[in-house]
Parts: sequence; structure tokens; C-alpha cells
Amino acid sequence: MRIGPLAVTPALDVESLPLTADAVDVYQHLLRVAPVAQRTFLTTASPRATRALAGLLSSGAVHRDAAGVLHVRSPRTALENWAALREMEAARARAAAETLSGLYTAVHGTGAAFVEVIEGKDAVRELFRQLQAGARAEVRGLERGPYLRDTTRVPEEVQYAALRRGRRYRCVYEGELLHDEAMLAAVRATVTAGEQARVFPELPLKMVLVDDDRGLVVLPRASGDETDGMLVHRSRLLEGLSELFEVFWRLGAPIHATADTTEPDAEPTVATQRLLALLTAGLTDEAIARDLGVSNRTVHRRVSRLQELLGARSRFQLGVQATRRGWL
Repeated sequence: MRIGPLAVTPALDVESLPLTADAVDVYQHLLRVAPVAQRTFLTTASPRATRALAGLLSSGAVHRDAAGVLHVRSPRTALENWAALREMEAARARAAAETLSGLYTAVHGTGAAFVEVIEGKDAVRELFRQLQAGARAEVRGLERGPYLRDTTRVPEEVQYAALRRGRRYRCVYEGELLHDEAMLAAVRATVTAGEQARVFPELPLKMVLVDDDRGLVVLPRASGDETDGMLVHRSRLLEGLSELFEVFWRLGAPIHATADTTEPDAEPTVATQRLLALLTAGLTDEAIARDLGVSNRTVHRRVSRLQELLGARSRFQLGVQATRRGWL
């Protein structure tokens, strides 16, 4: 039953609808006159109204029956359908973004949930400091080379500060680093401050592990003197890096703060054990001499005496015999 034109039509909030202002005007007009034949309606409509009507028909807010008569429908259903379509489009967009992120990760190596690439020596150096400053219990490191330093000076104040706060430091140094007297003196300084240090002939990489939460692997670029880093968060990869450190820690020979040159008659003496540990770590006579604070000739003499004492024909056999006797 028709009740005539509406005296008052509430204004619609055009900005909140997925409709143009023209579509809203046409919809309000149709609320007054529908049902009405489309031909009749368009006779007096403007070209803009014709386009707006097409949009309303497409959205379902207006229905045209088989006789060509226009009927107004509740906008709720039409707008809910529109919203559902947009949600589907948003879901497809998110899925596409995930796929593209995977492609980006494959190409650039970034974006993984547990790995971040840090570009540039300055950024890596700053992160290296931040990780140590934020350590809660322990810092562990494999020190392969001075990638983050312009000189071989170590350690930095951040490490001394962490040691004063009671943080535990364990570090394995590559043997070649200790051939540098300044580096050796610096390492002894850290040991004096509380670091536990060991040496191993060759290390596969340079890294620092902070507690069980994060790790930083330092990656020198193939060309130039620039350096990048890989920040690893808690993951199986971080667990693997932790296991790798512990392997080299067990294999490494201890580094002491000072050289002890005493040689009591009873074997094995502390000096003998240190000498054997450095030998098994693969250090040269020159490096061992610097560590022990003696001459190369003294090192050679002590090694020869131990070989004669243990019946070893080579330094390798000396290490085997010393291990069998529990001297190492």
C-alpha cells in the first residue's frame, strides 16, 4: 500500500558509505517514488543520475524486475555484501603480501621471523655494544678477526662495565690473533678483569651470543673493508650457534692473565699443562713464547724435554701421550 511521499527523509552519511554522493541522492529520490518504471525515472534524470543508478543496481541496493520496474531494497544487505567482498579482497591482499615477502626474503635475505640483516660496520658495531649492555647473565663469543675495529684494541668499556655488573664472559680466540702482541696484551687485560678466555687454531666465524635470546654473526663483505651482521633471535638456528660455541670452548686451550715461568720438578706442572694446551691448540712456537713470556728457544727446549719424558717422536704423539696420562 502506498502512503505517499515521505515528508522527511533522514540525511545519509555519505562519507561512511561505499557510494558516491550522486548514488545517495538517487537512492533518497527512489525512496519517495519507487516502485517506478526505470524508463519513467530516467526521463527526468540527469546523466550523472543514470550512472549512479547503474551503481545502485550493481550493488543490490536497487532491484529492477522483469517488467523494468525499480524497487528499493534495504541498504543493510547490500552494504554487508559489499563489506564481505572487501574483506575477501583484503584477505587476498594479505596473502599476496605474505607471498611477496617470502620472495623478498629469498632475494635479499631479510624479513625472516628470527633473522635480521644489519648493514654496515657502524650499525653492526653499535648493535654489538647494545647486546653486551643488555646482557642479563652471560656473553659468549668466537673472536676470529677485527672486523668491527679499525685497530686490534680490545676490549671496549661496555665489556668492562658488564663484567663489573657480574655478567659472565666466555670467549674463544683464533690462534692467529694472539700473534699480535697488542692483541695478546688486550686479551690478558680482559682475563684480568674477569673474562674466561680460550684459544683455538682456526674458527669458522665471528659471533657473539647474549644469554639464550640473541646472537650476532659478523659477516665481512667479499670486497672492501665493509662489514655486515646477522642478528639471530631465539630459534633452532640460535640453538645451533650456541652448540657450535660450546664445541670450540671445550676444544680450546685456556688463556691466563700472566705468564707463569716456574718449572718445578714434579710433572705435570702448571707451566707444562699450559704449554701442552697451547701446543694442542695449534699455536706456533713464536705465539706460545709470547703467551708464556719466554724465548722461542725455551719453548723448543721444553717441548723436546717433554717428548723425551713421554717417549713421543712428534708433537702430535706428545699431545696423545699427555692426554692418555691425564695431563690435559
